[in-house]
Amino acid sequence: MTGVPIAALDGRTALVTGAASGIGAAIALAYAEAGARLCLADRTGEPVLDAVRKRCAAFGHEVVTVQADVSSEPEVERLFGAARVMLGAVDVVVNNAGILTESPVLDMPTALFDEMLSINLRSVFLCSRAALPPMLAAGFGRIINIASQVGQRGGAGLAHYAAAKAGVIGFTKSLAREVGGTGVTANCIAPGPINTPLGGTLSDEWTRTLMAELPLKRSGEPHEVAPTAVLLASEPGGNLYTGQTLGPNSGHVMP
Repeated sequence: MTGVPIAALDGRTALVTGAASGIGAAIALAYAEAGARLCLADRTGEPVLDAVRKRCAAFGHEVVTVQADVSSEPEVERLFGAARVMLGAVDVVVNNAGILTESPVLDMPTALFDEMLSINLRSVFLCSRAALPPMLAAGFGRIINIASQVGQRGGAGLAHYAAAKAGVIGFTKSLAREVGGTGVTANCIAPGPINTPLGGTLSDEWTRTLMAELPLKRSGEPHEVAPTAVLLASEPGGNLYTGQTLGPNSGHVMP
């Protein structure tokens, strides 16, 4: 049990990208527990994604999976088309898919920079754009984008990652202004270091330095991020949040 409000998302349908592991899987489980029907998307296919599906389905609500690369425009169109055929209208979209690599700017290949922006930023634009027309027509929608505290404060060796995540934050604020008053909201969650397979790709030196800077002196767990995503998706809990960046970050960023 994740401790999310019971039935906070009852009757809602949510699409979560990067749902096969880490924060995406934790959000999917929290949404399932809160009553949502789910479309789980990841470029990783079976059996990993199906294992998350089974855990979510145990809460008794419909869960479907779609293997898709959300940095690709045709793949995003296929994903949202499939979700709507299988589940109907999508009320909540969590743009969580992402990668994490490490390189100083001086040595960074252009291809590495381009890959980072494509997967971590372009995907947010593509999925948000695909989600919007039915949300606007319905007068309700929640777009929740997973950023990072690195996008707020930078990180040596992570300039490309910081640029992408800062872009996610700026994109989200702009989208929130565009759709204000329509019933659709757009917000960010900017976690600090979280114990996920993605975080494990950083060097030991980077991790040691980071741990020393955290007021809470520890990394978070994916299930500690998920309740923030439930709050933003729920009513009335998420009603007054738009253009915001919420930070479950162990105190690494204090706005």
